[in-house]
Amino acid sequence: MASTQDLFVTRIYRADEAGNAKLNYDLETAALGLAREDRVGQRWCETHGYPGYTSYASLNDLPSHVPVFARLMKMIDKHALAYARSLHWDLRGTRPICDSLWVNVMPEGGSHTSHIHRNSVISGTYYVAVPEGAGPIVYEDPRIAMMMASPPRKPDAPRELREHISETPVPGTLLLWESWLRHEVPLNRAEGNRISVSFNYVLG
Repeated sequence: MASTQDLFVTRIYRADEAGNAKLNYDLETAALGLAREDRVGQRWCETHGYPGYTSYASLNDLPSHVPVFARLMKMIDKHALAYARSLHWDLRGTRPICDSLWVNVMPEGGSHTSHIHRNSVISGTYYVAVPEGAGPIVYEDPRIAMMMASPPRKPDAPRELREHISETPVPGTLLLWESWLRHEVPLNRAEGNRISVSFNYVLG
């Protein structure tokens, strides 16, 4: 008798309605305000060809200065701890601590190429505004570089066997993943801004 087993699981944590309409409204207002006023961030985006706006390289203490981001971080903290426990990590008296948090305002035609988040253990994104057609976030099988001569997967392969997995968020969706997991944001085809808040957690 033969059987197969699914081993070495890669877990992605998703919580819809993690935040409410009031939180999303306040975050959108704050994000658009930063996009207008953060000159350092604007220059960084221009220099690096980043479409739209991100506070990634300019404002590293948003929760300390803008109350709505402190509210958001407090909510995410609970989910990050739940996710860490679901991974059965031996935390040894530590807990996930938010190390960095930044705003993304991606207009129509914007995208974010494949990347990982270094020097952290949990990364994620909270979605504030997702206009219709804004598209998903796409995760890549972390073993893909070692597949060498493996045949391609069939288009109708089960989701857990595909090389790329898409998650389409809605406003209020929170997604968490281990920071080594490569991911990308395809072209925003929506007539409007895709607004999100991304973050990294370390153990401390």
